[in-house]
Amino acid sequence: MKLYHFWFEAASERIRLALSFKSVTYQLIVPDYDDDETFFDLGVARSVPVVCWDDGHIDAGRADLLQEIDRRVPALSLFAPLAAGQWEFLCDWRTSADEILARLHAPVRPAYLGIGDNDAHLASYKATVQTRFGASLESLANDRYAAYAQLDSLTHLKALGAYVARHRFYAGDLSAADILLTADLFPLQLLDGVTLPIDLMYYFERVQESCHVNLRDGLIAG
Repeated sequence: MKLYHFWFEAASERIRLALSFKSVTYQLIVPDYDDDETFFDLGVARSVPVVCWDDGHIDAGRADLLQEIDRRVPALSLFAPLAAGQWEFLCDWRTSADEILARLHAPVRPAYLGIGDNDAHLASYKATVQTRFGASLESLANDRYAAYAQLDSLTHLKALGAYVARHRFYAGDLSAADILLTADLFPLQLLDGVTLPIDLMYYFERVQESCHVNLRDGLIAG
């Protein structure tokens, strides 16, 4: 099977974490940032993640891709550890935090391979940011403290860190919740001057170790 992946996309990193946790053998394919042809050949929109299963089926743009992975690869279930309502609660949180996270992720992405290592890709990305947010990349970077404060108010990051410090993982054992939270929050460490609670940073390391994945792999600085 194949995973089409951008290092700077949290949704893509979720799938890399999930597949690696389940010890699924797959080919990781990282297209160029402006590669339209590959996605045209796949018959999907130019976005990631795209999973091409070994039976030929292609999944792209699915909000429930983690559930599909669990269905196809039931060993080490990502959802069995979660109590009733926990996943739905997190999905509601993710919906409410989507715009704030997008604004926080935007100035971080040039630190990753695929954007920051190519002048043409970076210029194209800046134009996309201007269109998407009605603000320049530099403006979003300057606004990072206010956006982080909004996220903290919504998410209570210190309390979340204390909770996962007590329980090791969100539901005691590693689950889809940990994959979602880690993929979304890990990149915020790269925001200049923003300091995440230390308990969350230790938590990210536990999740990476359990999934046998290093989320720094795609960083230009390594």
